[in-house]
Amino acid sequence: MIFTATSLAGAYLIDFSGVEDPRGFFARTWCLKEFAAHGLNFVPVQMNHSYSRERGTLRGLHYQVAPSTEAKLIRCVRGAVYDVMIDLRAESPTFRQVCGVDLAAHDHRMVYVPERCAHGFLSLQDGSEVLYLVSDYYAPECERGIRYNDPAFAIRWPLEATTISDKDRSWPDFRS
Repeated sequence: MIFTATSLAGAYLIDFSGVEDPRGFFARTWCLKEFAAHGLNFVPVQMNHSYSRERGTLRGLHYQVAPSTEAKLIRCVRGAVYDVMIDLRAESPTFRQVCGVDLAAHDHRMVYVPERCAHGFLSLQDGSEVLYLVSDYYAPECERGIRYNDPAFAIRWPLEATTISDKDRSWPDFRS
């Protein structure tokens, strides 16, 4: 696995170095030892699968607060998405910074989102699917969100968000 630091402290793009042969390829996509070697104590407890029927579907930006903060390992397995993280860790040198990356099924790239970072994505193609591992269980009482167009962050989405849940559309303005 190849870890490349993003502009947010502790967040990584992860590419795998697979073995190819006439059948296709084989690659490791998660390894406790390799994550630990990069200072990441990431032990998944749950895996989620998201399907976005139409291009322009926006999901997020979500996070959980203590005691159920969660880190995520995100991979687009069909289609393509624009994936966004916002650092909400007040002690972080990248506090309140935004990082957006393209994830597509054909490149097999993943992104690691640290705890206490908001996360969301916009589907760039019809029928996009995303799988993600999370380090804590979903806890509705700990769920929070940031509206996709919150002026505090001025996220530059690559295309217009056309399908958004009422919940994601109505998160209040962010206050640190």
